[in-house]
Amino acid sequence: MESFIIEGGRRLKGEITPQGAKNEALQVICASLLTSEEVRIQNIPDILDVNNLILLLKEIGVKVTRHAHGDYAFVADSLNLDYLDSEEFVRKCASLRGSVLMIGPLLGRFGTATVAQPGGDKIGRRRLDTHFLGFKNLGARFERDEARNVYRIQGKSLRGCYMLLDEASVTGTANIIMAAVLTDGTTTIYNAACEPYIQQLCHLLNAMGARISGIGSNLLTIVGVASLHGARHQVLPDMIEVGSFIGMAAMVGDGVTIKNVSLKDLGIIPEAFQRLGIRMEVAGDDLFVPRQPHYVVNSFIDGTIMTLADAPWPGLTPDLLSVLLVVATQARGTVLIHQKMFESRLFFVDKLIDMGAQIILCDPHRAVVVGHDHHIRLRAGRMTSPDIRAGIALLIAAMSAEGTSRIANIAQIDRGYEDIEARLNRLGAKITRVND
Repeated sequence: MESFIIEGGRRLKGEITPQGAKNEALQVICASLLTSEEVRIQNIPDILDVNNLILLLKEIGVKVTRHAHGDYAFVADSLNLDYLDSEEFVRKCASLRGSVLMIGPLLGRFGTATVAQPGGDKIGRRRLDTHFLGFKNLGARFERDEARNVYRIQGKSLRGCYMLLDEASVTGTANIIMAAVLTDGTTTIYNAACEPYIQQLCHLLNAMGARISGIGSNLLTIVGVASLHGARHQVLPDMIEVGSFIGMAAMVGDGVTIKNVSLKDLGIIPEAFQRLGIRMEVAGDDLFVPRQPHYVVNSFIDGTIMTLADAPWPGLTPDLLSVLLVVATQARGTVLIHQKMFESRLFFVDKLIDMGAQIILCDPHRAVVVGHDHHIRLRAGRMTSPDIRAGIALLIAAMSAEGTSRIANIAQIDRGYEDIEARLNRLGAKITRVND
């Protein structure tokens, strides 16, 4: 196991470019399973979750060619379908959350898939009901293997239909879309997730020959086609990494430019930081965050306490609430952080409290943060990263703290952030990776 040693108090200055979006990459890579022709994808992030998914695709017979950094070609022309039911495949799927996105394309193209409970962050229950109900609406049948705790899904004669999703699940929507594009008839998905990454998946599939309309809305119409062909695709910048860099620049920056952020795809993210009083300037498709000696939390129009809460797109992504919470510890004012979607994601605040932050954890979903306004710096400490987003939040806290901190279990951070210590060190941070 590896750890980060972080020397706090060092100011960041310069330019940094966000990696390709992790959540989009997982989706579009799995979409390559829908055709026997080459799908070439650029700007793929070099991170643990994505690399493990690519290795898993190789295991089932996908031919993978790496043309350059982040530039891969995938050809799924001779898959080993027997391997999909093996103990080894089930075990590997169980350790990788992104593997769940293979179900839709395998079901749509081959009429069969095996489902294990996927791994990932320990941030609360992340149910698969939306996926399963969508597949059932299309006509799939489920068989439970009690001994192995897996489901076999059979769907040799899927048919398009109307469905109203019980929640706007991003991975659920992606999976149902990929199952439906090769299904006979017309599929209408209402209450579909409409994040930019879902839009990107739909654009790729249409480039492959699919017929998807309503892109960008919560009402998608998919007219099934007989087959798909190859295509090229460019992954968007990762909006979560952009938000993470805004948070870092606000707390410890001396002027940081975040390059090529795809501003039109950031939604409400810049506004969420502005509600904490963070100033930023737009220059083309770049964001410049000047030094923030003070940032003052806004109040609502009626004077009530500012609340930052997650919501389905175009609301605020839950993946950034951990970062916003840490940034709020040095604001002037008080803010309520309301994490609605995952009941375990705020439990990392006890580590921030140990560092001197003024936080009241009201319940598993809500925390009140009283900012120090830089009058009291956080103290360095020893921490363990519980998940990707809490891990980057703790890294930001350690960078702003007085003294030297240590963060263990940084494999969690590596799952979502490419070569993060080297990129931040180039801005002036001092972060060292060590073996425990």
